[in-house]
Amino acid sequence: MPDLSQRDPLNRFTGLAGLYARSRPDYPATAIDFILQHCGLRAGRLLVDIGSGTGISSRHFASHGLRVIGIEPNADMRRQAEAEPEYRSLIAYQDGKAEATGLPDASADAVLAAQAFHWFAAGEALKEFRRILRPGGWVIVMANERDEGDPATAAYGAIIGGAKEAAAIEQPRRVAAQALRNSPLVRRAERRQFPNEQVVDEEGLLGRAFSASYAPKEPEAVKQFIAALRRVFAEYQIDGRFHLRYVTSVDVAQLG
Repeated sequence: MPDLSQRDPLNRFTGLAGLYARSRPDYPATAIDFILQHCGLRAGRLLVDIGSGTGISSRHFASHGLRVIGIEPNADMRRQAEAEPEYRSLIAYQDGKAEATGLPDASADAVLAAQAFHWFAAGEALKEFRRILRPGGWVIVMANERDEGDPATAAYGAIIGGAKEAAAIEQPRRVAAQALRNSPLVRRAERRQFPNEQVVDEEGLLGRAFSASYAPKEPEAVKQFIAALRRVFAEYQIDGRFHLRYVTSVDVAQLG
């Protein structure tokens, strides 16, 4: 499987933090509840959110009373997360990366990678996760993927998936969690999937598309990309709203 850690994950989101925070889909409550219950995560436990980005997933877990350390190497994304006032007493963001978090040994009850695991050097990252986890701690990999069994989402996917570099990013991303399930470090693993939906207006659909690190940047390509997205919105919108369907996958594992 191609190693996306070699595709500059640190810098490719620079300048996208505000758009990312406004435009990315959330995670369904059913997925969060499954993680909390399956992993025995209660208020006061420490979860390390690696590749925490703008803090979407960090805030979810802090809302349930968990203490959260968000590890994010991109300064723009980290500043955007720090600007959000919700649950800040429970969340601390800091520089670091999956393969070298800078955290003490056996300090975390769970390690989370939400929409981020595909950017890691999986083998090195899992060794680091094992180092910082307490005995019995959990690794959680969570990701939203488009549900292209839905016609509107498939039409959107045909456009975003046609962007330069899209296939090189999306294909490894879809199978990234296999590296967790297949790791010799794993002694117990389980996967669950949950339906998810994002409802946007026309500008929201454009924002969602351009929040992808591989969205076009050349002026003529941007113009064509926008025109195609507007056509899809016009065809599939219902009362000015476009429904993007996702499947949220959750992989949970304990390391030996």
